[in-house]
Parts: sequence; structure tokens; C-alpha cells
Amino acid sequence: MQNYPNPFNPTTSIRFSLPQHSFVSLRIYDVIGNEVATLINEERLAGNYEIEFSSTNNKKIISSGVYLYQLR
Repeated sequence: MQNYPNPFNPTTSIRFSLPQHSFVSLRIYDVIGNEVATLINEERLAGNYEIEFSSTNNKKIISSGVYLYQLR
């Protein structure tokens, strides 16, 4: 699903659904491909999820700009 709001400042919600129990990886990248955050890297049960990403909830503050996320 599309994250909302997009573009975001300072937070956005990323929603997704799993049809079955799966290993999930959700990572945030800058436009040149550097990973800036890993939000999920674990097994999850089937269901609907909503994860909030904040530019200030990491150990480092992420500057404004364009970011991409990869959900596997």
C-alpha cells in the first residue's frame, strides 16, 4: 500500500498485509541507495500491519528529502 503522508515530514505510516506467516524485512533507503533505517527484520503472523516511520525516532536524525522503502 502507499505510505501516507507522502512526502512526509516528520512521520509517515507504512501499511501492508501478509496473507500468511512470513519473514518480513522493511528497510528505508535514501535516493542513492544507502540504507538509513531497518524498521522490521523478523517473522510476522498473517494479518494487516501499520508501521510508523519518523525521521527522529532513530539514533540519528534523518534530514528532509526523498526516501524509498523496500518491503520483502
